[in-house]
Amino acid sequence: MEREKKNMASPLLEPVPSKRASKLQTLGNIIVTVVGTGVLGLPFAFRIAGWVAGSLGVAVVGLSTYYCMLLLVGFVFISWSQVNCRDKLASEEPLGESNTYGDLGYRSFGTLGRFVTEIIIVVAQCAGSIAYFVFIGQNLHSVFEGQNISMASFIFMLVPVEIGLAWIGSLSALAPFSIFADVCNVLAMGIVVKEDVQRAFGEGFSFGERTAITSNIGGLPFAAGMAVFCFEGFGMTLALENSMQDRRKFPILLAQTFGGITLVYILFGFCGYMAFGEETRDIVTLNLPRNWSSLSVQVGLCVGLAFTLPIMLHPINEIVEGKLKIIFRNNNDSTGPGNICICISRAIVVVGLAVIASFVPEFGVFASFVGSTLCAMLSFVLPATFHLKLLGSSLPFWRKALDFIVLFSGLFFAIYGTYNTIVGV
Repeated sequence: MEREKKNMASPLLEPVPSKRASKLQTLGNIIVTVVGTGVLGLPFAFRIAGWVAGSLGVAVVGLSTYYCMLLLVGFVFISWSQVNCRDKLASEEPLGESNTYGDLGYRSFGTLGRFVTEIIIVVAQCAGSIAYFVFIGQNLHSVFEGQNISMASFIFMLVPVEIGLAWIGSLSALAPFSIFADVCNVLAMGIVVKEDVQRAFGEGFSFGERTAITSNIGGLPFAAGMAVFCFEGFGMTLALENSMQDRRKFPILLAQTFGGITLVYILFGFCGYMAFGEETRDIVTLNLPRNWSSLSVQVGLCVGLAFTLPIMLHPINEIVEGKLKIIFRNNNDSTGPGNICICISRAIVVVGLAVIASFVPEFGVFASFVGSTLCAMLSFVLPATFHLKLLGSSLPFWRKALDFIVLFSGLFFAIYGTYNTIVGV
């Protein structure tokens, strides 16, 4: 959630006049946008749900997310045309096509639609930023175990650094750190798989001791919330498609990429759970042995995410600063009151999110809560609602039924999953 990500304003997606992303660049953008820190919580989700239920759950969530993305940008098959919400609007509206999720909300339900959509995106960005703080705090607390420093203390140590980074004008300067964080993610996954192989061929490992499907039904929506959280960046769908040079190939590329990501997620969740069993923690790197390679990856993750956090904060700052610019209109003086207020507002955002993060008990619980509520609304409820509103009268019965299933399933999942996260599994 980490990234809606960046409605967004990922430095990898900043508009370049007369240039669009190639197929390979778009592939990289999709991976960077979708894959985040949530993947390191998947083994914990498999522990809660069981390895069979976890595998099926990740597959269903991946397929559902892909389907809802297609509701926004169009389908691969020609026989399924007339389902693209944005192209439908572009052909009917004199103002041109919708380039953001908020645009679709506005053209579906007017000002209220835009307001609700953008509020959900902003709150999701705040939640993703809080998840970053919690993730960094838990990992640093693990690295410096025995130093009698609380997780909250590490979070507040980050605040001056994040305020300084938030004042940097160019997000492009932070792009390498975003890539660095993803590289550390891959290294962490590799170490977990290596640990799994070592344990599988070691003494004391028994496949039969691993739960296939949990008997605790309440654990299923909790694990599903974790899975939804892993497929971040839904709000970037239109921006990703719009940035591609040959946009007609985007649905196929998206299908191939999502298929690969989903498969990797299933294998990693399975391997992590097989390696650590009932001892699997909500961030699997906390299970790794305390050697130089594991500690290096943990520190690298923290450094990369610390420099990537301002990207998460950018959409929030844009909205706040848009209001401030209205108040201090036509003030281009870098030392003027408008720019001073902008710097203060960015600092307040960082401090406020850090304070909230200090009260979050665990990354896994928070990730499941965010996945069950905000991510479910963005990924399932809103796309199905917009699709029915814009194209409902022209859709065949089976298509309407499918959209309603997605809509009500998303609502039920959000309510029931939130309840289970709050009361505890």
